[in-house]
Amino acid sequence: MGLVLFCAVSITFFLMRGAPGGPFDRERELLPSVKAALETKFHYDGTAWQQYTAYLGRLVHGDLGPSTRYRNRTVNELLAQTLPVSATLGGVAFALATVGGVTLGGWAATRRGTAAETGAMLASLLAISIPTFVTGPLLILVFALWLGWLPVGGWGGLEYLILPAITLAGPYVAYIARLTRTSMLEVLGQDFVRTARAKGLAEWRVVSKHVARVALLPVVSFLGPLAANLLTGSIVVETIFNIPGAGGFFVNSIQNRDGFLLEGVVIVYCALLVFLNLLADLAYPWLDRRIKLK
Repeated sequence: MGLVLFCAVSITFFLMRGAPGGPFDRERELLPSVKAALETKFHYDGTAWQQYTAYLGRLVHGDLGPSTRYRNRTVNELLAQTLPVSATLGGVAFALATVGGVTLGGWAATRRGTAAETGAMLASLLAISIPTFVTGPLLILVFALWLGWLPVGGWGGLEYLILPAITLAGPYVAYIARLTRTSMLEVLGQDFVRTARAKGLAEWRVVSKHVARVALLPVVSFLGPLAANLLTGSIVVETIFNIPGAGGFFVNSIQNRDGFLLEGVVIVYCALLVFLNLLADLAYPWLDRRIKLK
């Protein structure tokens, strides 16, 4: 995990330093003395290697550096303000996607060859095909403007979470449902399932005790990266619903050549990714006792 984070930080740092342009190029023509002072203030002075070693030294002490776009603000302050918002929205969307996807996929798998399975898979295909920048405005139009049940956007209580969470979770409900269905159909045809049925166990007990845990292995593998993706924010959904999250930092920091802000977001994302993948690996033996960790 440490090696992955180190490589991600290093590669991101040198990619940003090697990209054309700089954080002060968009401003009016600066005097050499003024530009040198800005570079010293924001730690852009010296060679790329000197900047890199200095950055690693600050990073060890938890200092993610200053932001060149948001003057007088550090990356630590920006992430501390916006990440909890994105994490709250992403956490709710993750819960909706997981519960809804597993339920829908399992329901479809146990009704193979029926109209219910066909309808469930068509609905999931539709959810995957419609992008969030279409789903979000449609939900706003219906539930906020026409019916007046929910707010149009912004950030506040629970009612502000409903529409953006559904918008963000929609495609992933479909992905998880299709993955769960495929995995469960494969497990339902295995020998140990036929043995459990031959013993006279009720079908619901066969599915819940023997099939579901093994069938969830591919889903758990998918949930690790999904959680990291959702918890760090979505620029599309946060923009549509005017949510002050961290999703926009991924794109805006590159456009603004705000290197330290981009590196801070990458560190948070990669840390979540490797940690959640570790949790997924540790969950395998609990779900399938045939798997042993060595």
